[in-house]
Amino acid sequence: MTVQNSDKTPSRKQRLQEKQRRQLAVVDTVDKAEVKVRKAEAELAVAVAEAVQVFGDERAASEGLDMPVEAVRRFVGMAAHETAAAADGADD
Repeated sequence: MTVQNSDKTPSRKQRLQEKQRRQLAVVDTVDKAEVKVRKAEAELAVAVAEAVQVFGDERAASEGLDMPVEAVRRFVGMAAHETAAAADGADD
């Protein structure tokens, strides 16, 4: 009869499996965070596009939001893209 020693160091296979498990966990965490970032950017884009309408133009919205005009334009473009994608999805 053999006695298993619980203090035995993990085998190479066990170490590799544990490393892969940690790597997959980190990749999963990053993937989930990226989804959250994309959702937040889409919400921000819609809000900035609404601000442009309320303020009257991109420059006024830029000043009112204390955001560079380039950023305002980028978010307005994202909002337009989101709106077009939503419209395309509704047509299907």
